[in-house]
Amino acid sequence: MTESGESGIRLQKALAQAGIASRRNAELLIEQGRVEVDGVVVNEFGTRVDPAVSVIRVDGERIPPITAHVYLVLNKPRGVVTTMSDPQGRPCIADFVQDRPERLFHIGRLDTDTEGLLLLTNHGEFAHRLAHPSYEVSKTYVAEVDGNVKPGVLRQLLDGVELEDGPAQADTVKVVSSVKGRTLIQLALHEGRNRIVRRMFDAVGHPVKRLTRTAIGPVRRGNLHTGEFRELEGKELGQLLDLVDL
Repeated sequence: MTESGESGIRLQKALAQAGIASRRNAELLIEQGRVEVDGVVVNEFGTRVDPAVSVIRVDGERIPPITAHVYLVLNKPRGVVTTMSDPQGRPCIADFVQDRPERLFHIGRLDTDTEGLLLLTNHGEFAHRLAHPSYEVSKTYVAEVDGNVKPGVLRQLLDGVELEDGPAQADTVKVVSSVKGRTLIQLALHEGRNRIVRRMFDAVGHPVKRLTRTAIGPVRRGNLHTGEFRELEGKELGQLLDLVDL
């Protein structure tokens, strides 16, 4: 936040540019004490901000800064490798965003046989933090596994199972449906070691037949079809920026 008369733009203009409200309605939000800048409630119309760095909230929700960075979510199909190029000529995620002008890279990865959500961006620090386990961004999967999974197995996954590179533990786990010889399970965890979900189910005796990542933090698959991508919504991006302290 800058003092009135210094560099930056007026707060109501920043809110209008972010698509939150018209300038007049932005003034009403400010007048009602519903806008915070860098943790301070603002009710003066002359307040100036730098939209690229100021942390602005309306009713407690983070408003993403105006930036040249791009944030996309792709619903990766099964059989596609998580790389931006492949010397063997296999389908890769670059094939789905080849019309984008930016130089994008993916955050984390999914196994070739795993489908579901991947984030792509050109914002290096955001990608580094989101992929780092210290920020504990939860990821949700739906797994179709062999066999009928009993409650004791769910408890094992919640308590933690031993893998060759250390213990792994689910944050939440529940049975979605079960038929003879097959169980559909939703599982959330906040780490991203290689093939971690498949290895956890192998460890409890229920190998994965099909695996889909359905959420990354606040980002949900929703109606995004396989092979489609979209830009993150403002609310999603604001929540992710908060999660990684940016």
